[in-house]
Amino acid sequence: QVQLVESGGGLVQPGGSLRLTCVISGFPLDHLYIAWFRQAPGKEREGVSYINNNGDYTYYKTSVKDRFIISRDNAQNTVHLQMNSLKPEDTAIYYCAGVDRPLRDGRPHHSNFDYWGLGIQVTVSS
Repeated sequence: QVQLVESGGGLVQPGGSLRLTCVISGFPLDHLYIAWFRQAPGKEREGVSYINNNGDYTYYKTSVKDRFIISRDNAQNTVHLQMNSLKPEDTAIYYCAGVDRPLRDGRPHHSNFDYWGLGIQVTVSS
């Protein structure tokens, strides 16, 4: 059974940083393609960032490009999302998601992912 568990969320002031971690178990991580999604109240779940199985391809939503960095350590079964220069509009529940095949267009959509974590709250506020 594949499990994804997020950690590292919390409350941070605008301009601050957080590092989210997703620990994956029950499936060899080097066979999984991982994305981070977020969902704010009243909004659709959106793909924030994506990394392929060996880490040589990444995708970022335009609004987070140059602020967020996705990385993975297959030996440690972890994927990280380093979030810098956080803005109030980054406030949302963040989800880690996985799928065992590459995305055709390299852009994450929630309908393409089979495995999900429970999510973790990120709040950016002064």
